[in-house]
Amino acid sequence: MKTNLKNIVIAIDGTSASGKSTNAKLVARALGYVYVDTGAMYRTLAWHCLQKRVDVHDAKAVAALCRKWKTKLVCVENDSLRAVRLLVDDYFPEKEIRTPETAAAVAHVAAVPKVREWMKKTQRDCIQFGNLVMEGRDIGTNVFPETDFKFYLDASLAERSARRAADGVNENLAARDQRDSQRAVAPLMIALGAKVINNSAMTSEQTSALLLEEIRKMLPAEK
Repeated sequence: MKTNLKNIVIAIDGTSASGKSTNAKLVARALGYVYVDTGAMYRTLAWHCLQKRVDVHDAKAVAALCRKWKTKLVCVENDSLRAVRLLVDDYFPEKEIRTPETAAAVAHVAAVPKVREWMKKTQRDCIQFGNLVMEGRDIGTNVFPETDFKFYLDASLAERSARRAADGVNENLAARDQRDSQRAVAPLMIALGAKVINNSAMTSEQTSALLLEEIRKMLPAEK
């Protein structure tokens, strides 16, 4: 199927702790594409809500803040990886968005329909930076449904919980899965035509190698 996209978009969706970020970075670096962490964008808004003392359980208040916050997309390069960042007032809260407080708030922010609408437009704008490897939970179903490059990563709940624990994070992944899959707008689901990879017994190197193998089969032949 041919699309009208001016650049290639590789969509990597999946459950929490399924290895989306690690593998998307490995794939982007291997192909020389731009990496986009959409989860970081939602985390940035969650952090901004906390900074502005906006109740993340108040959908109207969160939506109102999302309408008026001053943001900018930039593409930066670090360690041979080009990546898109969402700046707030020209600042990227790299460490702040990884705190337990932000992690606890992000699912509530991400469930707000107006927020997802804003994020979809912003994430589609990332294509200005070139070919993308974009990871999240609704890339293949909602943000770039027209892309031919759709993947869905998953692993057993026990394995994903162990990965989170190894990172020092205590998170109820079963509850997070339920929230993600049952939200009203752009719920977590497998995109039509996506290749599903269960990496419970795989290393990130093995998973990324499989992804790259599948992607290269689909890439247009170089002339």
